[in-house]
Amino acid sequence: MSRTISLTVNASVMNAYVAVPQGNGPFPAVIIFHDAFGVNGDMRGVAEKLAREGIMAVVPELFHRTAPAGFEARYYQHSIAMPHVTATRHEQIVDDLQATLKWLRSQENVQEDKVATLGFSIGGRLSFIANSIVKLAASVCVYGGQLDKELERVSKLRGAQLLVWAGRDEYIPATQSVAVVDAMRSANRDFTNMEFAQARHGYFFDGHPSYDAGASKQTWAVIKEFLKHHLSA
Repeated sequence: MSRTISLTVNASVMNAYVAVPQGNGPFPAVIIFHDAFGVNGDMRGVAEKLAREGIMAVVPELFHRTAPAGFEARYYQHSIAMPHVTATRHEQIVDDLQATLKWLRSQENVQEDKVATLGFSIGGRLSFIANSIVKLAASVCVYGGQLDKELERVSKLRGAQLLVWAGRDEYIPATQSVAVVDAMRSANRDFTNMEFAQARHGYFFDGHPSYDAGASKQTWAVIKEFLKHHLSA
């Protein structure tokens, strides 16, 4: 079962796509942070796949301050997507995160202490940041860029962290992933690191020009088991 809800964040209304498992629950939950292209069919599809695994999924529309409700762009429409990316501030995303968490924890069919985050590209970075701000059971970052600028957050990570990289990522040089992994090791964080050497940025989604079916299938298997393990612990 899926539906769209509306949440008030300060002076703005933020819609969010919600996918709910069958049954009465209570269910663990995952907040999904979308990439530059909004809450498109691929993001909704991830939410629905999680729901089939018994996990409630919520995908907030992070561009609600600058884009119309329901905004989504195609993967080649960077000129349409990027103005919303550059206009979004981290402190605003924290407000969005808190509003989504508040809603989740008010639901009788949600296990409020079993919440994780999952993000792709810019959403991957936000998922990582969220893990340093609120108490989470786990966090997943799939080809999240500029994490090397967030290294001071490593010691503050609250939940287990899964990092997934594309070895041929045209936006994230190898030096970034190396810096993050080294920092995670030095801080003795609970993390899992995975890289697909031949994959490129965006490889996870079959509508993306860089789609890699094998890497995507393996990534989903790991994400699914990682989340199920930490949300049932």
